[in-house]
Amino acid sequence: MWTIAWLVALTLFGTAVVWKASGWLESSADRLSAYYGLPAIVQGSIVVAVGSSFPELTTAVVAPLLHGEFELGVGAIIGSAVFNILVIPALATVSTPGPLNAGRDLVYKEAQFYIISVAVFLLMCSFAVIYYPVGNGFAGTITPGLALIPLGVYLLYLFIQYQDTADYEAPEVSGISAPRQWGYLLASLALITIGVEALVRGAIGFGDVFGTPSFIWGLTVVAAATSIPDAFVSVTAAKNDREVTSVANVLGSNVFDLLVAIPAGVIVAGIVGASAVTIDFAVAVPLAAYLVLATIALFTLLRTDFELQHWEAWGLLVLYGVFLVWLVLETVGVTELLV
Repeated sequence: MWTIAWLVALTLFGTAVVWKASGWLESSADRLSAYYGLPAIVQGSIVVAVGSSFPELTTAVVAPLLHGEFELGVGAIIGSAVFNILVIPALATVSTPGPLNAGRDLVYKEAQFYIISVAVFLLMCSFAVIYYPVGNGFAGTITPGLALIPLGVYLLYLFIQYQDTADYEAPEVSGISAPRQWGYLLASLALITIGVEALVRGAIGFGDVFGTPSFIWGLTVVAAATSIPDAFVSVTAAKNDREVTSVANVLGSNVFDLLVAIPAGVIVAGIVGASAVTIDFAVAVPLAAYLVLATIALFTLLRTDFELQHWEAWGLLVLYGVFLVWLVLETVGVTELLV
């Protein structure tokens, strides 16, 4: 009983630290974006998205670096991606009196590149199983070389966003001290690292106490906790009539998670273990399939008049509830898709 109470307290502490530090990070990133004159869609999909995704990146690095738990980090990232796609746009929509508007550029450019990101992630896993099989052939080794594939695609994403920035005429701003904002940003990153370490320890502890795989807790508890910054940013942006930034943050965060955070975890795990890491295709594919389902659901709804209605937002929340129920059934052995 005391062990569970301690783990709950540790998880709540980590969540609070991540939430508070992420608020500082988002504030400084927003001011720096204005200072450097970035357009709203680039601000949301790059600066704010990378900042709010730093908890996921830290999880992917800390889990294998300090605890040898690469799968926990991957679970947190995939769970966070599902949370971002289904929960955050829904919360942003229901927090405003009207529908959540999404621009044509966001739906056609950001959405399509996000779909490419999911495909590249599955391609990396497929190459691992085909060319570096392990055991029964359903698992494969992800080498640092394979991890460079999604990183290269992310560089292409940055180049596309740079083209938009080059054509943008930014309004003049004043009263922003860039050195001070950079200081706030770096301090918030350090605090987020501490909070994520507490979350990872809590997830490992819950797995030991309940006899469940740690990546299940990564898919749920750690994923939701590390997604708080994204939710905070998107809801605030929607309330301030910046719907494009709100949705672009979600898509940009998922692109960063799939193309940068997971490869970073692969490289760190390889360095720490003096070898590459193994991905279980039988686990990765069902999770990725649900992520694809969630992605199709969101983009189909956004494409309708380029906005998200309240009733559609509640439908997305129901889909996330189905995801949680499925994971509970997997934990108690009722279903065995994640074999």
